[in-house]
Amino acid sequence: MPLFDFTKRMEPVRAIKKRTLKMILEASKSQYPNEFAAMLKADKGVIKELWLLPGTESGETSALFRMHMMPHEPKIVGTVHSHPSGSYYPSDADLDLFNRFGYCHIIVCEPYNMRSWACYDGHGNRRKLDTV
Repeated sequence: MPLFDFTKRMEPVRAIKKRTLKMILEASKSQYPNEFAAMLKADKGVIKELWLLPGTESGETSALFRMHMMPHEPKIVGTVHSHPSGSYYPSDADLDLFNRFGYCHIIVCEPYNMRSWACYDGHGNRRKLDTV
Protein backbone atom coordinates (compact mmCIF):
# COMPACT_ATOMS: atom_id res chain seq x y z
CA MET A 1 0.00 0.00 0.00
CA PRO A 2 1.44 3.41 -0.94
CA LEU A 3 2.54 5.71 1.86
CA PHE A 4 1.04 8.71 0.05
CA ASP A 5 -1.33 8.97 -2.92
CA PHE A 6 0.45 11.59 -4.95
CA THR A 7 -1.44 10.98 -8.18
CA LYS A 8 -4.60 12.61 -6.82
CA ARG A 9 -2.79 15.80 -5.84
CA MET A 10 -0.59 16.58 -8.83
CA GLU A 11 -0.58 16.80 -12.55
CA PRO A 12 1.56 14.19 -14.30
CA VAL A 13 5.31 14.74 -14.40
CA ARG A 14 6.43 15.05 -18.00
CA ALA A 15 9.95 16.48 -17.83
CA ILE A 16 13.01 17.33 -15.76
CA LYS A 17 15.04 20.53 -16.01
CA LYS A 18 18.38 19.82 -17.64
CA ARG A 19 20.25 21.64 -14.88
CA THR A 20 18.48 19.50 -12.25
CA LEU A 21 19.48 16.32 -14.06
CA LYS A 22 23.07 17.57 -14.33
CA MET A 23 23.05 18.30 -10.58
CA ILE A 24 21.85 14.72 -9.92
CA LEU A 25 24.61 13.29 -12.12
CA GLU A 26 27.32 15.42 -10.49
CA ALA A 27 26.10 14.63 -6.96
CA SER A 28 26.05 10.92 -7.82
CA LYS A 29 29.55 11.10 -9.26
CA SER A 30 30.87 12.90 -6.19
CA GLN A 31 29.20 10.38 -3.85
CA TYR A 32 30.78 7.38 -5.66
CA PRO A 33 31.39 4.60 -4.57
CA ASN A 34 28.37 5.22 -2.32
CA GLU A 35 24.84 5.75 -3.56
CA PHE A 36 23.37 9.23 -3.79
CA ALA A 37 19.68 9.60 -2.86
CA ALA A 38 17.19 12.48 -2.79
CA MET A 39 13.54 13.37 -3.28
CA LEU A 40 12.24 14.89 -6.53
CA LYS A 41 10.13 18.05 -6.41
CA ALA A 42 8.07 19.11 -9.43
CA ASP A 43 6.13 22.21 -10.38
CA LYS A 44 3.68 22.33 -13.29
CA GLY A 45 4.74 18.86 -14.43
CA VAL A 46 8.49 19.58 -14.47
CA ILE A 47 11.03 18.30 -11.92
CA LYS A 48 12.97 21.39 -10.88
CA GLU A 49 14.39 20.65 -7.42
CA LEU A 50 15.95 18.00 -5.23
CA TRP A 51 15.21 17.62 -1.55
CA LEU A 52 17.80 15.93 0.63
CA LEU A 53 15.95 14.09 3.36
CA PRO A 54 17.60 14.40 6.79
CA GLY A 55 19.00 11.14 8.11
CA THR A 56 19.38 9.47 4.72
CA GLU A 57 22.07 6.79 4.98
CA SER A 58 24.22 5.97 1.99
CA GLY A 59 26.52 3.02 1.35
CA GLU A 60 28.10 1.17 -1.54
CA THR A 61 25.08 -1.08 -2.12
CA SER A 62 22.12 0.94 -0.87
CA ALA A 63 20.69 4.22 0.34
CA LEU A 64 18.12 4.31 3.10
CA PHE A 65 15.57 7.12 3.36
CA ARG A 66 14.19 8.05 6.77
CA MET A 67 10.61 8.52 5.58
CA HIS A 68 9.48 9.80 8.98
CA MET A 69 11.69 12.85 8.28
CA MET A 70 9.67 13.68 5.15
CA PRO A 71 7.97 17.06 5.41
CA HIS A 72 4.44 17.49 4.16
CA GLU A 73 5.26 18.75 0.68
CA PRO A 74 2.70 17.99 -2.01
CA LYS A 75 5.13 18.82 -4.82
CA ILE A 76 7.44 15.90 -3.99
CA VAL A 77 6.68 13.33 -6.69
CA GLY A 78 9.21 10.56 -6.11
CA THR A 79 12.86 9.72 -5.62
CA VAL A 80 16.23 9.69 -7.31
CA HIS A 81 19.22 7.54 -6.46
CA SER A 82 22.39 6.27 -8.03
CA HIS A 83 23.57 2.73 -8.68
CA PRO A 84 27.38 2.70 -8.45
CA SER A 85 27.21 -0.83 -9.90
CA GLY A 86 26.70 0.61 -13.39
CA SER A 87 23.09 -0.50 -13.95
CA TYR A 88 20.06 1.76 -13.91
CA TYR A 89 17.63 -1.14 -13.60
CA PRO A 90 15.67 -1.19 -10.32
CA SER A 91 16.39 -3.78 -7.63
CA ASP A 92 13.63 -5.52 -5.68
CA ALA A 93 14.14 -2.98 -2.87
CA ASP A 94 13.80 -0.16 -5.42
CA LEU A 95 10.55 -1.63 -6.75
CA ASP A 96 9.19 -1.85 -3.21
CA LEU A 97 10.01 1.82 -2.61
CA PHE A 98 8.53 2.84 -5.98
CA ASN A 99 5.32 1.00 -5.17
CA ARG A 100 4.94 2.66 -1.76
CA PHE A 101 6.09 6.20 -2.45
CA GLY A 102 5.53 8.59 -5.32
CA TYR A 103 5.06 7.98 -9.01
CA CYS A 104 8.25 9.22 -10.67
CA HIS A 105 11.61 7.63 -9.84
CA ILE A 106 15.01 8.16 -11.44
CA ILE A 107 18.02 5.86 -11.24
CA VAL A 108 21.40 7.08 -12.51
CA CYS A 109 24.56 5.03 -12.98
CA GLU A 110 28.15 5.22 -14.18
CA PRO A 111 29.48 6.99 -16.17
CA TYR A 112 27.00 9.57 -14.81
CA ASN A 113 26.32 11.29 -18.12
CA MET A 114 23.15 12.41 -19.91
CA ARG A 115 22.61 8.87 -21.26
CA SER A 116 23.19 6.88 -18.06
CA TRP A 117 19.84 7.27 -16.33
CA ALA A 118 16.29 5.98 -16.52
CA CYS A 119 12.92 6.97 -15.11
CA TYR A 120 10.29 4.60 -13.69
CA ASP A 121 6.70 4.91 -12.54
CA GLY A 122 5.36 3.75 -9.18
CA HIS A 123 4.99 0.20 -10.51
CA GLY A 124 8.58 -0.04 -11.75
CA ASN A 125 7.70 0.39 -15.42
CA ARG A 126 10.17 2.43 -17.41
CA ARG A 127 8.66 5.73 -18.52
CA LYS A 128 9.60 8.65 -20.70
CA LEU A 129 10.83 11.83 -19.05
CA ASP A 130 11.89 14.70 -21.30
CA THR A 131 14.69 17.10 -20.44
CA VAL A 132 13.88 20.78 -20.85
